[in-house]
Amino acid sequence: MTDYISVATTTDSVANARQIAGVLLDGRLAACVQISAPIESRYWWQGEIESATEWRLTIKTRAALFDDLCSAIRAVHPSSVPQILALPIVAGNRDYLAWIDEVTAPPVARQ
Repeated sequence: MTDYISVATTTDSVANARQIAGVLLDGRLAACVQISAPIESRYWWQGEIESATEWRLTIKTRAALFDDLCSAIRAVHPSSVPQILALPIVAGNRDYLAWIDEVTAPPVARQ
């Protein structure tokens, strides 16, 4: 079932998280985007250990859409190097996966 992926990204505010979710959903690049409550991230950046409060987005989509999804996130993301990581969905509720197909299909296929 590697036709489906769960993509994780983080951003610096709930407003940016909602903007990213909107872009992905409006473009039908994702079937669902979950925005999680603030998390604390600690990481290396430019030779220093940094920390930030971030909002995590978990995105369910088809693997075939990853490149376009990644480009869409980068176009609106405030970070110069955003985290965008895809993990394969190895199993899932068949009805849920069919729903992902339905809502992320090209317009002609949805008719």
